[in-house]
Amino acid sequence: MFRSVRVSTLAVGLCLGAAACGGGGSASEGPAGDLHGAGASFPAPLYDRWFKDYVHAHPSVRVDYQSVGSGAGITQFTNKTVDFGASDAAMSDDEIAKVDRGVQLIPLTAGSIVLTYNLPTLTAPLRLSRAAYAGIFLGKVTKWNDPAIVSSNPGVTLPDLPVAVVHRADSSGTSFVFTQHLSAISPDWKAGPGTSKSPNWPTGVGAKGNEGVTSSIGQTPGAIGYVEFGYARGTKQPMAVLENKSGAYVEASTASAQAALAGGVLPDNLRLFLPDPDGKDAYPIVTYTWLLAYRKYDSDKTAAAVKDVVRYCLNEGQKVSEEMGYVPLPANVVAADLKALDNVR
Repeated sequence: MFRSVRVSTLAVGLCLGAAACGGGGSASEGPAGDLHGAGASFPAPLYDRWFKDYVHAHPSVRVDYQSVGSGAGITQFTNKTVDFGASDAAMSDDEIAKVDRGVQLIPLTAGSIVLTYNLPTLTAPLRLSRAAYAGIFLGKVTKWNDPAIVSSNPGVTLPDLPVAVVHRADSSGTSFVFTQHLSAISPDWKAGPGTSKSPNWPTGVGAKGNEGVTSSIGQTPGAIGYVEFGYARGTKQPMAVLENKSGAYVEASTASAQAALAGGVLPDNLRLFLPDPDGKDAYPIVTYTWLLAYRKYDSDKTAAAVKDVVRYCLNEGQKVSEEMGYVPLPANVVAADLKALDNVR
């Protein structure tokens, strides 16, 4: 199960065949401007909006994006079966070395990862301390009326109900970011499952994509799992208020995500992680998510189309980011991205 963002089909009734859009250079065999991408589910709702809007304004270009997860997206990108990839876990140096066309990482948007839950009797937003939610995903906090949870929710009656963890079953950049955060706040997590797109989860059941995790939580009283903020907001899922590094309990919002991003300095390789951001107003689980472009395309037309789509996302596209539940990129990040596009040829 995965989210398919077939922008060309949704926007202009066009369906791309394998011959028209397969791989870094083969896309040039179809109509000029046809692009095919695959990868992260985290930015998929925003990519859906961006690519539909772009195709509407540029009917000669067709864009097809499939949300198959960051791991599968990197694999397809490495195997040159797409024109661009997408991942919430920026490709490592070792992964980049496997791509003979070269790789340009482009942080295209940012957002928060939230914990959503199924506790129908709860009358107030759930508050979770760092120790509580790390303990939940370690399998050490197993009841909703555990003192680790009760202590952060004064005056709230929590049910005597088992905690049912739902995690991603697919190779996921969202899992990478979430487990990177858990590794930063929990020595037990760091020494155990650690940071991974496909960790060995100590507890819980797996589901594919934001949709699968949300569906499993909705069907299971007492369940909890992690999804992207914009998706949770769009589907009206309850979101826990989390304790941050400063000890403050912070709701997920554009402002709290921007406060988290403010503490990071973007390096030359545009690969920046914020596993445990500073600041009393910072939401604790915030990430950039990257579009993956080749540095060298076989077709000048394909390279030009990729660059034009990315420029649109960095300029006009940023204006709709907040309404979709994502964080508009800081001006310095947009500038760095536009400069990085000079490496794509």
